[in-house]
Amino acid sequence: MKESGQKHGALSPCAACKLLRRRCAQDCVFAPYFPADEPQKFASVHKVFGASNVNKMLQELPEHQRRDAVSSMVYEANARVRDPVYGCVGAISSLQQQINSLQTQLAVAQAEVVHMRMREFTSSSNTGAMDMAVNQDNMGESLWSC
Repeated sequence: MKESGQKHGALSPCAACKLLRRRCAQDCVFAPYFPADEPQKFASVHKVFGASNVNKMLQELPEHQRRDAVSSMVYEANARVRDPVYGCVGAISSLQQQINSLQTQLAVAQAEVVHMRMREFTSSSNTGAMDMAVNQDNMGESLWSC
């Protein structure tokens, strides 16, 4: 795990404490998840959720779930900054529409392949039947011509 808060032997505040202009304590709940070298990460989370709410959410979670929770909050906050009304739901909806469109295109392409194969099969069957008819005609003539 990345050690945050340590820089050249001196304590450097995490991105959260730096933005909030407070002293970063040794047991700061934000420090492991918002390192000083990624200030935008906390800034967007703070803008959308507020530092107090993020602090409460992190303290209520077991430590093994906090990294995933922070990752989700960062994703949602970035989506909310891009699209204040729909957030990540807008991105999910857009992706779902793309999936539906691509599935339709795939179904059309598969139907075209089946159609082309059927035409190929039909034309080869007809050609085979014609060849057989021609061969039978020739065969009949050759039998009687003896």
